[in-house]
Amino acid sequence: MDDLLREFVAETNESLDVVNVELVRFEQDPNNAKILGNIFRLVHTIKGTCGFLGLPRLEALAHAAETLMGKFRDGLPATNDAVTLILATIDRIKTILESLERDQREPDGADDDLIGDLERMVERVASAAPPRASQQSVGTLVPQVLERPLRPGEDSLDDLERAFRETPVDPVPATTAKPAPADAVAKEDEATKGAGQSIRVTVDTLENLMTMVSELVLTRNQLLEIVRRHEDSEFKSPLQRLSNVTAELQEGVMKTRMQPIGNAWQKLPRIVRDLSNELGKQINLEMQGAETELDRQVLDLIKDPLTHMVRNSADHGLESPEQRRAAGKPEHGHIRLSAYHEGGYIIIQVADDGRGLDTDRIKAKAVAQGLVSEADIEKMSEAHIHKFIFTPGFSTAATITSVSGRGVGMDVVRNNIDQIGGAIDVKSVAGVGLSFTIKIPLTLAIVAALIVEAGGDRFAIPQLSVIELVRARGGSEHRIERIKDTTVLRLRDKLLPLVRLSHLLGADTGGDLESGFIVVTQVGSQTFGIVVDGVFHTEEIVVKPMSSKLRHITMFSGNTILGDGSVIMIIDPNGAAHAFGSTVTSQLAAAEAAQGRQTASVEQATSLLVFRAGSTQLKAVPLSLITRLEEIDARKIELSNGRHMVQYRGQLMPLISMNETVSVKGEGAQSLLVFSDGSRSMALVVDEIVDIVEDRLDIQVTGDNAGVLGSAIIKGHATEIIDVGHFLPLAFEDWFRRKEQPARTRPHSVLLIDDSPFFRNMLTPVLQAAGYVVTAAGSAPEALAILKEGAKFDVAVTDIEMPDMNGFEFAEAVRGDPRTAELPIIALSSVVSAEAVERGRLAGFHDYVAKFDRQGLIAALKEQTDVGRAA
Repeated sequence: MDDLLREFVAETNESLDVVNVELVRFEQDPNNAKILGNIFRLVHTIKGTCGFLGLPRLEALAHAAETLMGKFRDGLPATNDAVTLILATIDRIKTILESLERDQREPDGADDDLIGDLERMVERVASAAPPRASQQSVGTLVPQVLERPLRPGEDSLDDLERAFRETPVDPVPATTAKPAPADAVAKEDEATKGAGQSIRVTVDTLENLMTMVSELVLTRNQLLEIVRRHEDSEFKSPLQRLSNVTAELQEGVMKTRMQPIGNAWQKLPRIVRDLSNELGKQINLEMQGAETELDRQVLDLIKDPLTHMVRNSADHGLESPEQRRAAGKPEHGHIRLSAYHEGGYIIIQVADDGRGLDTDRIKAKAVAQGLVSEADIEKMSEAHIHKFIFTPGFSTAATITSVSGRGVGMDVVRNNIDQIGGAIDVKSVAGVGLSFTIKIPLTLAIVAALIVEAGGDRFAIPQLSVIELVRARGGSEHRIERIKDTTVLRLRDKLLPLVRLSHLLGADTGGDLESGFIVVTQVGSQTFGIVVDGVFHTEEIVVKPMSSKLRHITMFSGNTILGDGSVIMIIDPNGAAHAFGSTVTSQLAAAEAAQGRQTASVEQATSLLVFRAGSTQLKAVPLSLITRLEEIDARKIELSNGRHMVQYRGQLMPLISMNETVSVKGEGAQSLLVFSDGSRSMALVVDEIVDIVEDRLDIQVTGDNAGVLGSAIIKGHATEIIDVGHFLPLAFEDWFRRKEQPARTRPHSVLLIDDSPFFRNMLTPVLQAAGYVVTAAGSAPEALAILKEGAKFDVAVTDIEMPDMNGFEFAEAVRGDPRTAELPIIALSSVVSAEAVERGRLAGFHDYVAKFDRQGLIAALKEQTDVGRAA
């Protein structure tokens, strides 16, 4: 293909993609002259270039579309039918461009039908517009005659002359030109220089460059392996330098392959617009994080899954305007796409505020298709039932439409994502909406991997899927058990299914599981352990594609060459996860439920102060609630008004005994736990401070005695967990009433969401002590139900790490409902990082506070409620 023609095809395709997006924006904002000017300019450039290159079909189509858009620029209304016709013209131009790129000439045929429709639309739009007073130009036109008929895209000489005379000319003031400042000249030179800094490079050139860099990485690894065997080698220093240069070169080449994910989203506004018209629904598409970059190869593979999920949300997820009105929702449905970096992955979320998945219908369909028995499906959680939508041929649509309903799609989506080493998860809340979360690697070319051994052979496991390495030996805190013929690892009170890697590969030699290493692996929401015979090291590997004869083996995603020249296979974590299937996971969930274990969420370890008071029974209280630990001389304790007091920092501090068995010492050292809030302090009298420990809190037996939340196992001992909120008003009766708040002022209300009963019981008295009215919910769906019933709150405080629906998804659901969109939300998390805070900002959080930062939470609440009062 001629270089000029090739460049024309590439640039025209890019321009048409922009026009597609801009036309949809213009239809939504018809008064935006800037958008229309950009569209007109691009189409006019396409028409002019077609005339220069001698492409009459393209030129005629572009001219007809430009004429119609010219009417919009003259102030005539942009109707839905007119925009649809222009979009159809763009589609026809793209079809001709594809043929032009393939055959290097325009295809035979005519476009009279489409051009005729455009011309009739011009007449219809013009006739529908109110008449305007025409402005007569003053002057004499000289008649001119052209000796040939006008070609498409040409204007008559009379029209050109009239346009020239009617164009207003602003008088140029006669001023003395001043010399331009030196810095302005420098900036202009810099801008001119910058305009030529980008060049167009073919994809094949980048692919060849990436291949050469991959070979260089392999050679680097081989040389480093040689140096490891010879500690005193004189090549050690130069090879280290070579390794650094190779890493920098690799990073530079990778950057050339990175593209913003917004490139994969370009067609979605047009698709949603067409679906809105076809389905008779009002749909708004919101896109966040379009600038997030990922590898071009990954980008190409993710385009089709994203398109299908958006179409699915529009057809299955969002209700009709009538149904939304009946459900108390706005007529406009929302589909939201977001993308952000997390570790070495890109996280993409596709969410809607529609009806959610129909769990009962999915269960009935799964049983009817023989995918699972009725007895087994009753044991499954909703999350596992929802995953049946990824089964080939599975669809709950009542009717087949041109959009969906044939049962083809979600299985293809998962297969495409599996091919690139990603994972997809689905979460649904009935009546609130549906959310898909896709987790994909940044690149497929070079990845870090853990080299392991199984059955005498070495394999590579991608490190991004590995959470940790564990050895379960006798006397270890990690134990291997059996539940219903399934081998499991009890890892920090969570059960993980185990399987030998050699068994997955069909070469199981048996042996003791405790003698091997357990690679704890996560794929989506599924966590399991792969038992291997040995672990060597981590290494950057170059992923080589599988031979066509081996691609049917789902356990492998490719192969690589190690530094010693050995060729080894790369384990596909998705293949291992599919080998487990949902049956094992559901059996474990049922077994844990029978044992009364809360394994749906993994609670973070909590710092606890363990002490004794009144008996040898151990007691504990979260360390974050305690202001100070004090040991005072018992002789300083005074008795006033029948109560024990001590002078503490210039004020009297009441001493509170937990019960009648705890007595204040008359001599010696008295241990105290001091609790403060603002200027007030009280002390809890204890006999002995035993230790400060970190452990997972799981209150298994609730307390009947006042001041005791219940009992938990702390470091292997039954321990009473103290309810601090019970003792605070014993020191000051008005502890729960803020003195600075006028009695007539309505106290602020807080909706507290946390799946842990302990944290709810711990935070409620803290917030009440600060003067808030607290309503607690044990899950995000429960909180949404409370809000849906019309309850009003000044602020919501939610945990992030929750099962079924996490804090981010809760915030997005609240923001998606106009009735609650303005509700301030504060996030509580045990992990506060820059990435988490940024993701929280995108989700709609107003503040992000560490879970045990009591003062920080009170300050955040005060800030949000003060803002609300000011508003």
